[in-house]
Amino acid sequence: MRKIIAFAGSSSKKSINKQLVTYATSLFNDAKVEILDLNDYEMPLFSVDKEKENGFPDLAVQFLSKIGTADLLVVSLAEHNGAYSTAFKNILDWTSRINPKTFQSKKMLLMATSPGARGGSSVLEIAKDRFPRHDAEIVGVFSLPSFNDNFDKEKGITNPELKDKLVEIINSI
Repeated sequence: MRKIIAFAGSSSKKSINKQLVTYATSLFNDAKVEILDLNDYEMPLFSVDKEKENGFPDLAVQFLSKIGTADLLVVSLAEHNGAYSTAFKNILDWTSRINPKTFQSKKMLLMATSPGARGGSSVLEIAKDRFPRHDAEIVGVFSLPSFNDNFDKEKGITNPELKDKLVEIINSI
């Protein structure tokens, strides 16, 4: 049984990306899933001065350790002004100082959603370029546009074409 570590790149308590990542992980067969909440990894904003003064925050070490336990990472990024959320970027900044190969050669299903029709496509483009430099092996990419029109809390993805696309990606991993 493979272990999946999943998280949304958002600190919102009502994160639509957390809803998507939770739903997506439910579609995997024969997997042990652990969903991380970025709110459990709040730490000071990264700066080299803070690193020199205090070293690495324990929470950054713990987050990096969780990634190391995974066979597969499932990540759904929130898009804030066309880029990562501050909460996610801060964790990435700290963990990449501990280990530049933050994602530790793990396979990754990379996703995003947004209320808009572009479905977080800007942040996905940034991540597709950046994450391999941090040693992620991106094995699938999925964007869910217009979250409020295409997702239901009880049913998951309601658009059959989009649901089929996600299932096809998951089955190929």
